[in-house]
Amino acid sequence: MTLRLHRDVDGPCLAPEGSVLAIGAFDGLHLGHQTILAEVCRRAAARGAVPAVITFEPLPRAFFSKEPVPRLSGVREKAEGMTAAGIRELLSLRFDRALTEMSAETFVRQVIVARMGAREVWVGEDFRFGHSRTGDFALLQAMGAELGFTAHAVPPVLVDGERVSSTRVRSLLAASDFAGATRLLGRPFVIDGHVERGQQLGRTLGYPTANVHLNERVSPVHGIFAVRIGVGDGPCSWPGVASLGYRPTVNAVREPLLEAHLFDFSGDLYGQRIGVEFVRKLRDEEKFDGLDALTAQMRKDEIAARQALGMNPILVDA
Repeated sequence: MTLRLHRDVDGPCLAPEGSVLAIGAFDGLHLGHQTILAEVCRRAAARGAVPAVITFEPLPRAFFSKEPVPRLSGVREKAEGMTAAGIRELLSLRFDRALTEMSAETFVRQVIVARMGAREVWVGEDFRFGHSRTGDFALLQAMGAELGFTAHAVPPVLVDGERVSSTRVRSLLAASDFAGATRLLGRPFVIDGHVERGQQLGRTLGYPTANVHLNERVSPVHGIFAVRIGVGDGPCSWPGVASLGYRPTVNAVREPLLEAHLFDFSGDLYGQRIGVEFVRKLRDEEKFDGLDALTAQMRKDEIAARQALGMNPILVDA
C-alpha cells in the first residue's frame, strides 16, 4: 500500500485501528533501522494493525548543533526507504523549538497515543525523547502500561563486532571507506536528485556534467570520485566521474554541487532524476590556475576513474 506522509503533531488519529510504531531519526536507514522496521511490519501484520513510524526533520542533532551536520539521506530518500520497508503511515515531525519544549509525558499522550493510536512502540535501546531528553525506554514502558500499549527495545545490530549507527556510517564515508559503509547500510551509499541546467562549462571543456544541487543538505563526502550513475528508477550501473564541492576554480558556488560526468553517454538528462553511487575517492577538490590546468586534471581524473571502475584503459595524447 502507498505510504501516507504527515507533518503535524495535531490532527486526527492516523491509525484508528491501532498501529505498531517505530520512533527514531532513521538517517540512512542502515541495518539497525531496517531491523526495527522489519519487526514493526511483522508485528503489525500479526495484530492486524498499521505499521507506522515517527521521525523528525530536521535531524535532532542538526537542530542543536552549531556546526553543519552531514546526513546520509534526504527527506525523499527516507520516505522511499520507509515505503520499500512496508511502512504505511509516516509522521515526519517538524523538529523545532516547540517540539523540544514538549514534555516526554505530553509527547506520549498527544503524539504516540492520540495521533498514532499505538498498540506497540519499538525503539532503539538508547532512545531518548521529550524536553531535556527526560523520556527514555523505562518511561515508555510505564506509560504504556497505563495507556494501553507495550514498549519494546531492539538490541543493536553488530557489524565487524561494532554497533551499527548513523554516526559510524558517516565516519566511514568521511574516511572514503565506501565498502565499510556499504556493509553497515546494507547497500551502497547513493546521493540522488534532479538534474538542473547549469552554465554548461563542462560541455565546452569536453566533460558535460549532470548537476544536482544539494541546497541545504550537508554531504558526508567531498572531493572527486569514481562513481556509478543510475537514471530514473534504473540501477546505478553507468560508469562515470563526479565532483562534490564548491567549484573553486570557476564560478565558485555557495552551496555544495554534485556534478557527474557519464562516460561515453549521449543524451539529455535535464529534469531527470539520477542516483550517484560513490565507488572510490580520487582526490580532494582543489583550485587550478586556469581552464587549461583544470582540463588536464579532469583528463587524469577520467583515466583514474575508469581504472577504479575496472574499465578498459583509454588512449591518451602523447
